[in-house]
Amino acid sequence: MSGISIKKIGITKLDTDAVVNAANSGLWEGGGVCGYIFHDAGSKQMTEACNAIGHCDEGSAVITPGFNLPAKYVIHAVGPRWSGGNNNEPKLLYSAYMKSLIIAKENGIHSIGFPLISAGIFGYPIDKAWDRAIKACNDFIESNPDYEIDIVFAVLDDNIKKIGESVIAGY
Repeated sequence: MSGISIKKIGITKLDTDAVVNAANSGLWEGGGVCGYIFHDAGSKQMTEACNAIGHCDEGSAVITPGFNLPAKYVIHAVGPRWSGGNNNEPKLLYSAYMKSLIIAKENGIHSIGFPLISAGIFGYPIDKAWDRAIKACNDFIESNPDYEIDIVFAVLDDNIKKIGESVIAGY
């Protein structure tokens, strides 16, 4: 049965079929979650795989191998930078999650680990980021009742975890 959970764990430690990288549109090695994923996957290999793809639009996602990660795949999702909420940020963030889940289904991925996309250096407010994340995941599960997927959010902060759990409870 499909479900959504939150764990206090580093995303690169998740034993899921795929993990999602909070990527930038150039698919370059970045800081935060992106930097950890590149480092732990193997920076050289991941950079070469991302360079071969070249670009990913905001609100979209692409897939590469997971290389040295426990996860077989990395889905690179580009969330929006927060600029007040009036520049399609909610729509773009929702889309980044949904496209990641569609790619997962297309690749037979039945367990996926997400960070809280756009909530770090991109400045998306935590509660609003959780709302978009959980809505997209719930919508995917409801519109794909024949496809089982275990969705895990990896967070490192107790307060962020608590906020996410309260958003899940509200759905």
